[in-house]
Amino acid sequence: MSTPDSKQQRPLAGILWMLAAGLCFVLMTALVKVMGGTMHPVQLAFLRYLLGLVFVLPVIRPLITTRFTPRQWSLFGIRGAMHSVAVMLWFYAMTQIPLAEVTAMNYLTPIYVTLGAVFLLGEKLAARRISAIVIALFGALIILRPGFRDVSPGHLAMLGTTLMLGGSYLLAKVTVDEVRPALVLAQMSLWVTLFLAPFAVAVWQPFSPSDLGLVFLIAALATAGHYGMTRALQAAPVAVTQPATFLQLVWSVALGALAFDEGVDPWVVAGGTLILASVSFISWREAALNRRQITPVNIAPKL
Repeated sequence: MSTPDSKQQRPLAGILWMLAAGLCFVLMTALVKVMGGTMHPVQLAFLRYLLGLVFVLPVIRPLITTRFTPRQWSLFGIRGAMHSVAVMLWFYAMTQIPLAEVTAMNYLTPIYVTLGAVFLLGEKLAARRISAIVIALFGALIILRPGFRDVSPGHLAMLGTTLMLGGSYLLAKVTVDEVRPALVLAQMSLWVTLFLAPFAVAVWQPFSPSDLGLVFLIAALATAGHYGMTRALQAAPVAVTQPATFLQLVWSVALGALAFDEGVDPWVVAGGTLILASVSFISWREAALNRRQITPVNIAPKL
């Protein structure tokens, strides 16, 4: 059985796995942005989850044979609804604002989880964590700069995305204490596909086989990103791997400029850096205090 000490002996492996996961997530978001010009965001989101069900096949048997309680079914359903709203908002935001801004604002999700854990799970909020949260929110203001530029529907969609994802992760935290993590993830995939279906039908448009191939690649990159993230956390502590996620912002800025002709906004980089620094500090404090961690250990878009 792995121990914290044994994990600390493989910091390089943990960092490399986290870098690989981050690269997968950035490439996934870039493909979503490309597809946003040819397919409605809601239809794209539905197809991403529908095709992604192929990765649920390994756990179909335990998923069918496990007897879930009515309470667990309720939690699965509520989480599926919240995650579905987050997915639709995120796919819409990708078509409206630059790639770097989506990545930077996504860093807010663990902040919402930290706040939600106080009210829903009884977590204590020490002064240091309060300070980190304030700094992160200030980082969000730097990105949005209300009053100095127009806050677009895409920015509002991203704020809604991170809020809904925060709620989804809190529910996942509750259910993963009772159910195998693989089954929790499978339940989410099934429920999100189910909830997105009627919205996708309402905006359905014909698409080509190449479009379907790209959507499957998006689903595969998301799955590969989750796998790399898991391997990173097995190899090294959160305090070691989390700072490596900063490169996601760097890659997003570079890819946005080179592939989508998006300008490099220093305010977005500065705000995203502040938010990431705050999240990293919260994670480090959790590890240092040897407390049960609530804040998600990875801030890449889990979509």
